[in-house]
Amino acid sequence: MTTAPMPAVFFGHGSPMNALERNRYSEAWRGIGAMMPKPKAILAVSAHWMTRGVAVTAMEWPRTIHDFGGFPRELFEVRYPAAGDPQLAERVRALLAPTDVQPDQDWGLDHGTWSVLTHVFPDADVPVVQLSLDATRPPRDHYQLAARLAPLRDEGVLILGSGNVVHNLGVMQWSEDAPPYDWAQRFSAAARDAVLSGAHERLIAYDSLDREARRSVPTPEHYLPLLYVLAQQRPGEAVSLPAEGIEYGSIDMVSVAIGLGPA
Repeated sequence: MTTAPMPAVFFGHGSPMNALERNRYSEAWRGIGAMMPKPKAILAVSAHWMTRGVAVTAMEWPRTIHDFGGFPRELFEVRYPAAGDPQLAERVRALLAPTDVQPDQDWGLDHGTWSVLTHVFPDADVPVVQLSLDATRPPRDHYQLAARLAPLRDEGVLILGSGNVVHNLGVMQWSEDAPPYDWAQRFSAAARDAVLSGAHERLIAYDSLDREARRSVPTPEHYLPLLYVLAQQRPGEAVSLPAEGIEYGSIDMVSVAIGLGPA
């Protein structure tokens, strides 16, 4: 019997407060976890670990990183005590060769990863490894690098991206009922259409999605994790959007699931 490949999922993670809240996004994340088979391990690519060169966490027990400020004390007390997976880290290094991937013993799990996983796998019983984003590489390089990770899906590994398709903190409106900016809506709609039609070239060259794309993606780190998930899509494989919505005017919460079906 042929086993289906593990899904690959991009999560629009938004505020780290989503780790504590039960809202339509966190409920959708819980639904994703309930729909998929339990992974052997997770390889996470988060917007919040940018490096020069590529690194992968290789420790037995990654720490929970609280890489933010100005939030309630309760959020700083959250721990996500998942194990690491040094063997998976070595497998990632082998798949990405000849690209030099440094084994990292210092980083851990940042909020882009744990704020989502507290809902997807609340028991923290799946080992987690993080892969960094090389800040020196253009989007196409990230997509091509990600494609080399495809065998992991057949080995029971969930490839997880965490960021936001639209992410402009500079113009955020601090109101939960703030209407989305028109440029954020346009870019989000264009990106969603490209995702659903499999138009990966348009998503790699995201500047072409809208005339004001730079307002939606002023810096690339929150967008790039999407490419790591899209690169996993196989011919004819289902893609769905388990969560959608724009918060605070300029934070797109869309999630993209490959190989999961409707959620």
